[in-house]
Amino acid sequence: MHARHSNWEQCFRERSLITEKKILPYITPSFQVTSETAVAEMGCGEAGNLRPFLEMGCKATGIDISGTRIERARKFYADHPQKEKLILIAADVFSVFPEQTGKFDLILIPDTLEHIQNQQEFLTHTIKFLRPGGKIFLSFPPWRMPFGGHQQMCENKLLCKAPYFHLLPKHLYIGALKLLGEKSYRIQELMAIRDTRISIQKFKFLLSGTQLKIEREDFYLINPAYKIKFNLNTRKLPRFLNIPHLRDFFTTACYYIVS
Repeated sequence: MHARHSNWEQCFRERSLITEKKILPYITPSFQVTSETAVAEMGCGEAGNLRPFLEMGCKATGIDISGTRIERARKFYADHPQKEKLILIAADVFSVFPEQTGKFDLILIPDTLEHIQNQQEFLTHTIKFLRPGGKIFLSFPPWRMPFGGHQQMCENKLLCKAPYFHLLPKHLYIGALKLLGEKSYRIQELMAIRDTRISIQKFKFLLSGTQLKIEREDFYLINPAYKIKFNLNTRKLPRFLNIPHLRDFFTTACYYIVS
């Protein structure tokens, strides 16, 4: 397992920098963020993505099903000068409604959709929180990309660096994980990710069943987040690889603005 996956403070800092340096500049041409902007993140974890917005004076709300992660977020923000503008909610997003939180100008769903059951229902539910004229930023790694199975979470030093390993048939995948010493809880986590996997075409199909429309989409051969995590320069997917289905194997991140 890479050290960053067990170092929550490092993850928090990285998420803050990724949003500041990559996500905010991506959003800005489509939506001007000001101190009057109400922003929410669905599946916020430790809420690192919200820090740049909070520091701009925005009212920020984070929702996550993990009470443990929300408690960490509260600790990270305990001394923040704008903490009064931050609301953190530990709950399944399906149990939260706009009557409780208000509506938002901007909703963030970064690297979350690939972990969610009932993805179309989730998108439809999210629309309820959006003000007229509001935008949603989404990002996700397609399942077929080199590390789309999140195998970097593995304890085994070989598996955590093995690209495309997760594309083995399910019984072979589980068998190899067991053979190489992965613990049962880790295997369950990896199988949950396999069960909720998403492709670019599946995402577009999901959108077609909602009121959401794509305003902007970009595919990356080198994920913008890798600049912060690994000091690798961002690179968009070359045009010759941007072929439906084929592109899923080479796209390490998809960025979308939808409304």
